[in-house]
Amino acid sequence: MNSSADKAGRKWPSGWHATPRRPVSATFAVALVLIVAASTEASAKVPLPRPRPAEAPAAKNKPSDEKESSSGAPSQPEITRPAELSACRQSLTDSIAIAPSIPPIRGPGGCGGEDLVRLEAIVLSPTQRVTVKPAAILRCTMAAAVADWVRNDIAPLAVSLGTTVSELDNFDSFECRGRNRVKGAKLSEHGLANALDVRGLKFADGKTLSLTDRAVPRETREKVLASVCARFTTVLGPGSDWYHEDHIHLDLAQRRNNFKLCQWGVYEPMPAIAPLMPAPRPDGAPPRPAADGNTAPEQASDDALDADSGGVTESQAVSRPRR
Repeated sequence: MNSSADKAGRKWPSGWHATPRRPVSATFAVALVLIVAASTEASAKVPLPRPRPAEAPAAKNKPSDEKESSSGAPSQPEITRPAELSACRQSLTDSIAIAPSIPPIRGPGGCGGEDLVRLEAIVLSPTQRVTVKPAAILRCTMAAAVADWVRNDIAPLAVSLGTTVSELDNFDSFECRGRNRVKGAKLSEHGLANALDVRGLKFADGKTLSLTDRAVPRETREKVLASVCARFTTVLGPGSDWYHEDHIHLDLAQRRNNFKLCQWGVYEPMPAIAPLMPAPRPDGAPPRPAADGNTAPEQASDDALDADSGGVTESQAVSRPRR
């Protein structure tokens, strides 16, 4: 019996190795250490990625919408920087003209333009304005030219007439159309917002100045003619064609060699009493030749009779062309 007890004691000794779980834990720890060591050695043998060449293109960023969709956040509108103001827009201040900017217009056939304004009034002083009625849609450069013309030419002219200018009669500004509204014609400068048709001016004393009215003193109309032909590249009025008999067309069309076109006939005022039409034949006029080349005495005597009586024969009235 004692020998059996001794054997049992020797088989299961006391101490840490008397507990059956301790050897398992130690074995597991040793195994874990060996695994980590093996992994470290294996990772040391794996080659690292090569560095990115200096001349390689920059990596593309992930689109903002993909980033937003992956994060789940709502998409935000892209903030666009406002367009820089043109030199004309910076110089055309409220001290010169009331001309707010409007968005670009893009119409058919190249109609429209950019850097547009709505010219509402020209400022002469802090307390005096010239209203553009109705407001004109123009390119900034054209609006600036009109403002300079009114401020530097028309305002002094009005002062010389003993009054001040208060309103500009705008007959037409921007309109997407061909020249003279002819179908199929070349695009008008009106279609490019680069032209203004002016019928007249209104003064503070209530009087008006119609630029094509032959009753207006010739000297006044000639001053206006000289001022617009110096400032604009195209001036069309009476005498240019029958489309411009009741207004003056102004524009800044660009041509080769800076060519300018100024066609405005400043006619004499109409006479108070209309002359006899046709005028009587003078007494000293030579006799008219007949169809065969010889002098027609009867016709000559008729002419003399007409000159004495101041009348006109029926044959003369029929033969003279109408004017």
